[in-house]
Amino acid sequence: MLDHNAVVAALRNVKDPKSGQDIITAKMIEDFRVEGNNISFSIVLKSNDQELKSSLNFACMEQIAMIYPDAQTHIHLKIQSDQVNDSVLPQVKNVIAVASGKGGVGKSTVSVNLAVGLANEGYKVGLIDADLYGPSIPTMMGLTGQRPKVELLYGKHKIVPLFAHGVHVISVGFIVEPEQAVVLRGPRLGGLLRQFIQDCLWPELDFLVIDLPPGTGDIQLTLVQTVPVTGAVMVTTPQEVSVIDAVKAMNMFLLPNVNVPILGVVENMSWFTPEELPDNKYYIFGKGGGQKLASMAEANLLAQIPLVQSVREAGDWGSPAAAQSNHPLKGVFEQLAKNTVNSINLRHELYEPTKIVRVEQ
Repeated sequence: MLDHNAVVAALRNVKDPKSGQDIITAKMIEDFRVEGNNISFSIVLKSNDQELKSSLNFACMEQIAMIYPDAQTHIHLKIQSDQVNDSVLPQVKNVIAVASGKGGVGKSTVSVNLAVGLANEGYKVGLIDADLYGPSIPTMMGLTGQRPKVELLYGKHKIVPLFAHGVHVISVGFIVEPEQAVVLRGPRLGGLLRQFIQDCLWPELDFLVIDLPPGTGDIQLTLVQTVPVTGAVMVTTPQEVSVIDAVKAMNMFLLPNVNVPILGVVENMSWFTPEELPDNKYYIFGKGGGQKLASMAEANLLAQIPLVQSVREAGDWGSPAAAQSNHPLKGVFEQLAKNTVNSINLRHELYEPTKIVRVEQ
């Protein structure tokens, strides 16, 4: 008589190639039956990959044969019916691009605190530092000097993201030394971003936040050609110069062949508030830029973030403001996370899923 639990335990040794979870935890097994000397079940795949089908089939057979060499094992492989096309990240529900027109507007600060804020709300969150020339997220997340593990799965090397403040994180800063110059041409930059998306063992995620470099260069184009982006969050300061550049970055996402919805706008450095005078507001960079950009995008102003010294200090110390229970701006980042979730829910109601941009030869 075959032991049902022993077979399940054996199958836990077989891993999902996308997330690195075992196939039981990843809920890839259906119609499981043990009757007499017969074992039968279906493996549910989210992409029609012939090589993967074969590898998973043999891996399951091998694990069962180790405990029950005489068992008759019947495995049916089927494709999940709600998948319209082969997704690069089938285990990720939403991909959020955080973008700006120019540097120095606090885009990485927004990305980090948005990701941590979403994790605080109970969501499963990943964060890709795609600002490959200036990777600051390892510092901001307190992961400086750490290196990701590499796992061999079905003959392919996979990177295991690091984990901090409730968020799974990958960055080129984990691969190069902090003082090392990143000298890469466009195709190499694109290849590195694709590796972070395709060759990382991302677990089941509600949100994958991608911190983009400023502007509309190779990395932005690679992103929309590699993965369907749910929507973009635009970051600007109230200053007119920042808004003008942000409009150009925003318009790239709105191009007809790209067609990525704008989820909303975050206005950073909205005013300066000294810690000793919390009720005072000094509008160093002017007023109204964030609302102006939001109106042009026909989207909401998701948050106005004051210029507070402790936010900068929190990033430098590797403990984001959103991760500190007593931080004066924790509530601001909490509201940013909630507003972003509401925007995404509305986006799914109003628009079709984003498609990967196909490059015509």
